[in-house]
Order: sequence, then C-alpha cells, then structure tokens
Amino acid sequence: MSEPATSLSAQIIEELMTLHPKGFDLSLERITRLLERLGNPHLRLPPVIHVAGTNGKGSVVAFSRALLEAAGLSVHVHISPHLVNWNERYRIGVKGGPGRLVEDAMFADALRRVAEANGGEKITVFEILTAVTFVLFSEQPADVAIIEVGLGGRFDATNVIPKPAVSVIMPISLDHTAYLGDRVELIAAEKAGIMKRGQPVVIGHQEFEAARDVLIETAERLGCPLSVFGQDFLAYEEMGRLIYQDENGLSDIPLPRLPGRHQYGNAAAAIRAVRAAGFDVTEAMMEKAMQSVEWAGRLQRLNEGHLVDLAPRGSEIWLDGGHNPGAGEVIAEAMAGFEERTSRPLYLVIGMINTKEPVGYFAAFKDLARRVFTVPIINSDAAIDPVALAVYAGEAGLEASAVSGVREALVAIAADLKPGEAAPRILIGGSLYLAGDVLQENGTPPK
Repeated sequence: MSEPATSLSAQIIEELMTLHPKGFDLSLERITRLLERLGNPHLRLPPVIHVAGTNGKGSVVAFSRALLEAAGLSVHVHISPHLVNWNERYRIGVKGGPGRLVEDAMFADALRRVAEANGGEKITVFEILTAVTFVLFSEQPADVAIIEVGLGGRFDATNVIPKPAVSVIMPISLDHTAYLGDRVELIAAEKAGIMKRGQPVVIGHQEFEAARDVLIETAERLGCPLSVFGQDFLAYEEMGRLIYQDENGLSDIPLPRLPGRHQYGNAAAAIRAVRAAGFDVTEAMMEKAMQSVEWAGRLQRLNEGHLVDLAPRGSEIWLDGGHNPGAGEVIAEAMAGFEERTSRPLYLVIGMINTKEPVGYFAAFKDLARRVFTVPIINSDAAIDPVALAVYAGEAGLEASAVSGVREALVAIAADLKPGEAAPRILIGGSLYLAGDVLQENGTPPK
C-alpha cells in the first residue's frame, strides 16, 4: 500500500517517513498536541459517522457514503489504509454528486502545514495523516464526514472527536493481537473506546457473544442511545431481494452490488447508522445506494487489465484484501455461493504479512479451493515468505505451492487446469498490501 514518489504529496510523505518512527505507538497525546497547534480543526467538522471494527468497517463506510450521496448530500470520507495512492484516504464531498479524491496540490499543502506545525517533534506518520484529515475536512464544506478508525479505537489517532453523530462498531474478531489483546473481549473493549457519553451507537452483527456483551455494556454505561443488529434492526435475503427491518418497518430493496451474504449485515448497519446520525433514509435512497455502492479491493471483480489478460480465457477473478480468520470465513462463504451458481475450480493466490493468522485464514477454504499459490508482497517489509506461507496453507489441509509473483501464479493455474475443464475462479487476496500491488500492476487503481 505504497506508491512511487511521483506526486508531490507522496514525496512529502516519503520524507516524513524518514524523520518519524514507523509502526504503531498507540496514544492520543501527540495528536492532541498537534491539533492544538493547528487550531483544533477536529472541532470544526460536519456531523461525523465514526466507524470501528475488525471486519466490515470499510464496507459500512462505502454503504453510508452511497446512502448519503443518494440524497444529494456532500460527504467527506476518510479511510485507511489506501491501496495504491495516498490520496485514496481522503475523499472530498461534492454537493449533489459523488465525492472526489483529494487533489494533489490541496493534499500537499495540508501535509506541509501539518508537518510545519508539528515542528519535528516525535510523532507517527499515521498521526500526521490523521491531522491532515481534520484540516482538509474542516476547511472544505460538507454535510457529513465518515471517518474510519485506523487501528483499535480507544487510542487511535481518529479518536479525538468529542461528539460523533454516531459511533459504529462492526464485527470483532482476533486481529492486531500484539496491540489490542489476545481475546475478543479485550479487542472489543479497545474498539468500544470510540463511544462517547450520550452519543448514538450502532453495533453491527457480532459472531462472538463475549464481544457483543462488552460493546452493549459499554454503551449502556455511557448512556448511549443504542441499536444492536438482530435486536433493533436486521437484514436478510428473500426472493432475491434485501429485506431491511427496524422500528420504522420493512424495506424491500435490491441486493447490494457488493457480493457476499456478509454484506447484508454491513448494509443494514450503514442504514441504521445514517438514521442514528440524524439523517432521513428513504427507500429511494436505499435502492439507489445498493446499486451504486463500490469498495475497491473487497471482493472486487477484475474484468480487465494487464493481469487479467494473463489468466486463462474466461477466468473469473476476484480481489480481496481480507486477511484474518473472520475475513477468510466470509470470503469463503461468498466463493461457495458463486460455486452454487456456476461450477468452476477455485484457485487461491495469497500473500500475507506476519501480523496475521494464516492457518486460520486458510482453514476457511478447506474442501473448497483446489490449490493455493503463495506469493511475496512487494511493498511490505513484514511479508511472510511464500515458502513459509505455503507451509501454513498445508497445515490447514490445502495443497499449496510458492511462486515468485501473481503473474507466475496465473500462468501456473493455466498449466494446472485439466483438458476441457471450465475456466477457473481465482481469488487473489490475504492482504491489503497485495490488493494494492495487484490493482497497480493490473492498471486499475481506485478512483
């Protein structure tokens, strides 16, 4: 998830990375100090939808943006990480139309001002980039801002917003255990740190009851108006349509264009969050949003591009940056659903970094994937060696081989196919770093 230092903003960020420590250093002290020097731009934002969670938070950001833009509202959006270019992290709202990624000149100017205000003091680059979020979003008018948490919640640099319009906590599972704890209830407690006393909270579908209990208990202790998936709102498929239900009644809307049954709950959480934030959500908005929502690198179908041209003719190629066991389960479920409709052999092309749990991720694909090809990740020093990653896949019961890259994996898949067999279904995934590399090499970066 890095880009060549060709743009001015990328050059500035590269310089900052040489000056400031890499990695995570969870604290609000440095970002608070910096924001004070900048005149506290985080206190001059439009209403904020603040989104945390292990899985699904990016999809909720995408659904929430689609809903609000369907109403003609201008929507600022902050995400992290980016896939190809740094400016993907900042989408500037446009009244009556879709927001646009920040222009490089505006981005570089904000970076310079934030770096100058910091004065060379110790800080992480993520904290500088978060301060840039608040500078940009406070200076450009918009009706609402959607801000995705980077890591955790309680000590994440985005967690300085005193009164979010709504805090959203999406499914929690084991991830970043070195920083957040090795039990789901500990991770839930960290994610719950974005809740603010008396402000609305939406809790998405939770697989683990222990996590759900922690989130509900925290919201109740803080006196937050609370909406819980399965209790106060829900969504399910019926006759090829999505049925959403809350106290306002039933809505019969199209299935979201983002594939996978897990997206039903994500869409429901977004609808509830936008309502909880004080915005009217009509059935017309829902209908338009389900058909227009987009989210790069998350079960994204690759239909054209340099890499697509290398795959066997007629291949169905999917890209997903999900990287933990929980993500593996929902992606595998989506792949199994595709299999029900069209029978194709499934191949995995996987690269991962060493903070993840590869065996748990691979286990979701046992008896589903024919073979795994493990690949290096070019833009990460923390990438797991493909040979070691293939061993992890083998421990999960999958046949795996290490290759030198995605191009080589596609060639190997073509050679592995049986004569006369249907064109394969190929899932490239395991890391957002890999997803970014693939989009860049394929010539299809996010827009």
